[in-house]
Amino acid sequence: MRVIRGIHNLRPEHRGCVATIGNFDGVHQGHQSLLRALKCRGQDLNLPVTVIIFEPQPREFFDRISGQNSAPGRITRFRDKVQRLFLEGVDQVVCLSFNERLRSLTAGQFVQQLIVDGLDVKHLVVGDDFKFGCDRSGDYEFLVEASKRFGFELASMDTFSLDQERVSSTRVREVLNAGDFALASQLLGWNYQISGKVVHGRKLGRQIGVPTANVQLSNVKAPFSGVFAVEAKLGDIIMPAVANLGVKPTVNGIAPSLEVHVLSNLVDSDLYGKRLSVEFKQKIRDEKKFDGIDALKAAIEKDIETAKAYFKLG
Repeated sequence: MRVIRGIHNLRPEHRGCVATIGNFDGVHQGHQSLLRALKCRGQDLNLPVTVIIFEPQPREFFDRISGQNSAPGRITRFRDKVQRLFLEGVDQVVCLSFNERLRSLTAGQFVQQLIVDGLDVKHLVVGDDFKFGCDRSGDYEFLVEASKRFGFELASMDTFSLDQERVSSTRVREVLNAGDFALASQLLGWNYQISGKVVHGRKLGRQIGVPTANVQLSNVKAPFSGVFAVEAKLGDIIMPAVANLGVKPTVNGIAPSLEVHVLSNLVDSDLYGKRLSVEFKQKIRDEKKFDGIDALKAAIEKDIETAKAYFKLG
């Protein structure tokens, strides 16, 4: 298992593979179905499975240069995505920095530099709506001609449906935003969680008697917001907790944050620098701006009682 960052870091030992390209946000059941088929083809050809992803994701890049905020929130951040891909049997992940240089490549240059020269792909799978190249000429039909010219196999990914509805990252975001974590688990094939390192924050929670662990999100937009009953996991230790995911409007928050208040004494209170996984169980309420710290504290205390009731804690 390896992660290769950028076309310039591709080496001879990375060449000769079966591959697919996409954001793979969530690594949901549809992605998993594609990866199973790709892995089977890799076994037939005795070649490693390669997934090509982008960082930032293209819409995030264009938001940054335009000053807009239209890109969807991330279901999985980079580290969690890569771990999920490896769990699905991927051998190598090629992460392309989506920057001015990459966006300036024509469709032909992209195929030549990455698919042919960089990876020597023998079997490529893409969505039939996949678009690439600064000239916007890169589509499935373009790849059909390229596959004939360069001698690689080409296949389009099949639609994966659950209960006669297509499974997609967009649908997963909609379900998460609705707080239906049971359905999200079915679509994803895993229980939804966010993980990250616990970092120092404003320590406002400690000042009002509700200490929280501030999980680093690295300014990545979350797919939903609100207050939730969660399970915080530190290694093999699972702790019932209440969490706020959002931008903390009452205290003029801007950057996305995930703050977790543990409801038990199962772990030492010093979590700084440790990696915490937060699994979402039930939505308690939407994020809200309150009229001052006292009103916020009263709401948090009510949230804690709701979470305790969910976990059946005395």
